[in-house]
Amino acid sequence: MEHILVVEDDQTTAMGIEYALQGEGYGVKITNTLKEAQASYNKDSFDLILLDLNLPDGSGYQFCQEVRQRSKVPIIFLTAVEEEANIVMGFDFGADDYITKPFRLRELHSRIKAALRRAGSSEAERLTAGNISIIPSTGKVYRDHLEINLTALEYRLLLTLFNHKNSVFTRDYLLSSIWDDAGNYVTDNTLTVYIKRLREKIEENPQDPQIIVTVRGRGYQVKS
Repeated sequence: MEHILVVEDDQTTAMGIEYALQGEGYGVKITNTLKEAQASYNKDSFDLILLDLNLPDGSGYQFCQEVRQRSKVPIIFLTAVEEEANIVMGFDFGADDYITKPFRLRELHSRIKAALRRAGSSEAERLTAGNISIIPSTGKVYRDHLEINLTALEYRLLLTLFNHKNSVFTRDYLLSSIWDDAGNYVTDNTLTVYIKRLREKIEENPQDPQIIVTVRGRGYQVKS
């Protein structure tokens, strides 16, 4: 049974989520404040976190950042805020997905299943290209045996490319695949920014990339 931590200050919303997810077979822990969420996370183990952005005693961004310092557990933001800047900020802090209120419980369940599937698809082997290696079982990325710190979204993008070396991924595919149903919240320029950030972290010369290669007119590729 997967265990989900729900951080939501609205009691009615929290109760509805709890009832629906328990009906799908999940274990659910409800917290209403940042302090309660921190205490529960430090005490118990969770497979996924549903995190409200605005909390009575703090911000969901803060909790997301704290979790990301220790774990790559999937995090889905629940919020009424729709502005793209806030959404991108959530991804920068390490969120895996973003769903705005009001939402349908069926859609939420679909997002949860997708996030858990991605988290559970990592295998124990080491994926390598050039001097970069990924260990999916731990979510760690190394360059010449030195660990590289990536955001959750940067990691997911890099893992997708490394899992299918020699395949050319179109920009449209990466937008729809990496961001799932949240893809309509990000622009083509957002992908360009993430590719640029990844190259700055993994390439010897980001201006002449040898790991993540641009295939003119088609997309991106990692070669064996």
